[in-house]
Amino acid sequence: MHPWRFNRFSALIPVCVLAMALLMGCNKQPSAASAGSPPNAKGPGGRGGGEVPVTVTKVVRKDIPVEIQVVGNVEAFSTITVKAQVAGELTKVYFKEGDYVKQGTPLFSIDRRLIESELNQVQANIIRQTAFLKQSEANLARDMAQEQYARQQMDRYAQLAKEGIFSKEQAEQQAVAANVAAQTVIADRAAIDSAKADIEATKATLENSRLKLSYAEIRSPIDGRTGNVLIKQGNLVAPNTTDLTTINQVQPIYVTFSVPESQLPAIKNSMAAGRLPVYSKPQDETAPPEQGYLAFVDNTVDVNTGTIKLKGVFENEHLKLWPGQFVRVTLRLSTQANALILPNQAIQTGQEGPYVYVVKEDRTVESRKVATGARLDQELVIEDGVKFGETVVLDGQLRLAPGMKVSVREPGSGPRGVGRKKGAS
Repeated sequence: MHPWRFNRFSALIPVCVLAMALLMGCNKQPSAASAGSPPNAKGPGGRGGGEVPVTVTKVVRKDIPVEIQVVGNVEAFSTITVKAQVAGELTKVYFKEGDYVKQGTPLFSIDRRLIESELNQVQANIIRQTAFLKQSEANLARDMAQEQYARQQMDRYAQLAKEGIFSKEQAEQQAVAANVAAQTVIADRAAIDSAKADIEATKATLENSRLKLSYAEIRSPIDGRTGNVLIKQGNLVAPNTTDLTTINQVQPIYVTFSVPESQLPAIKNSMAAGRLPVYSKPQDETAPPEQGYLAFVDNTVDVNTGTIKLKGVFENEHLKLWPGQFVRVTLRLSTQANALILPNQAIQTGQEGPYVYVVKEDRTVESRKVATGARLDQELVIEDGVKFGETVVLDGQLRLAPGMKVSVREPGSGPRGVGRKKGAS
């Protein structure tokens, strides 16, 4: 072959290959992905994308408690400020700060020597006054005998004066002597009454001294936990002015909380049926809450906040509640019987409100609006929109649209069809 012909043919080969490639590209149909269609196109049987794997749950019935949940504050059931009631030196502290003490447990001792000396003096006064009383009683007995003799003499002298044996003057002298004896008896009786009154007054002083002596030993008036010791051993204390420590009673204990005034009618109605339970737990506590009961509803609504104060009483057996602590409080009003329940996760929110995907018998899904009610932990009460026993999508809603077919899977397992028998291929 002629050389120039071969070279021209070789130059035409790339041009022909490029033309064939362009022709094939123009005849090829666009794919679903290149046309912008979603991988799971809406249509019967999930045509264009296959079945969407989801997890499901059933609509169940439960008795749901109707509750009010707020934040409250723990208060000591009783707070006692321990003061000295007598003056003296603080000689002994029997406890350590923060100890739990029982009622009657010794806390402090105050120097009792001065009080004991006063007590001894009062007792001596009683002995002296008792002796004086006995002496007065003896004087009374003596003067009563003398009065009796003086009256007898007066009567004899008066008779003999009539007979002329004694003069009238002598009879009058005997009458005066009898009157003096009578007045002496009256004075003796008054002295006895005065002595008895003195003894009673001194006995009262004695009781006061004994009481003061008992105050020298300061004991706990309640069961509770002690606070900081404000006066150390060796210091002088004054009566009724010196604070020694504070004791908080924490078993039982109060939890104070406030609820909106709009809840007051429901609370009053529920209280008419019986004592209302209250549950409380620290905000960072994962253990089960403490259970108590509603013990107090304030007699007025706070006009500034529109709330009313309530108090619950808790036994606080394990000392989880601490005075001043903020806690989560749940006041249970009643129980809603046979409520329809779904997990929170199953509820989706759209432009028209909450909705769920209901799985039908042919394994296609239906979007259905629902009306939600009270929330309990991770569950919601469904007031309207679903029926008991219906199957609802729990996870995988983002890949769904109404009419799509789904394959149901258990958490941690592969997909399976709804109604597929065990062992079916």
